Amino acid sequence: MSEEFETLDVDRREDRVVVELHRSEARNAINGRMIEELHQVCAEVETDPRPLLLTGHGTVFAGGADITELRARGRQEALDGINSRLFERLHRLRVPTVAAVDGFALGGGAELSYACDIRIATPTAVFAQPEPGLGIIAGAGACWRLRELVGVSVAKQVLLGGYRLDADAALRHGLVAEIVPSEGLRERAHALLDRMARSSAQALRLTKAVVDADGPHPLADDLTQAVLFESADKHERMSRFLERKKP
Repeated sequence: MSEEFETLDVDRREDRVVVELHRSEARNAINGRMIEELHQVCAEVETDPRPLLLTGHGTVFAGGADITELRARGRQEALDGINSRLFERLHRLRVPTVAAVDGFALGGGAELSYACDIRIATPTAVFAQPEPGLGIIAGAGACWRLRELVGVSVAKQVLLGGYRLDADAALRHGLVAEIVPSEGLRERAHALLDRMARSSAQALRLTKAVVDADGPHPLADDLTQAVLFESADKHERMSRFLERKKP
């Protein structure tokens, strides 16, 4: 466990930040302290942009939000958007974010993974939103973010019908990019980040900004490309490519 955190294990590397949710006594359930600490991580990444990898300790990603805390929350806490503000902040980070999901990603745990740009999973991964059974809605992004990821019909099956998306269903509906064995999950996630590291960091950040922009297209695309076309990094990369193509 990182000394400065109670609920996270954070590995800061030169080209990435790796965050492990670490509340093994509670299946990595997301409590108020974890929310605070994840805000600290987001602040670090905003200051020093590096791709972010999120995963869970043991054989579970996150078993939901802490029910004891949820039961005590009232109207004001809901309006404060304790979880939803963090997940939106994570989603809006300028760098690529990856969730490596092993085992259960339930409730707020699933919503945390939805806020990431890419998800990879193990065969035991399960995504579900049990909130209506507890008398609440999936209020930290699932009601609209899951719809964007898998479509209205599948989202309603999960949110209203209580269906769970196992790894195969998540892959079939595009929620996850691939399924890998549990023992190879982190290695595969790091391979994905390695591939990102070989790309232009500026191009990745601006690509994400354009993909996530509500509009206007194609103006946003053109303005972004105009910035990249003038960059030294672009000229160097294309020159290397052309040199390799020479007979």
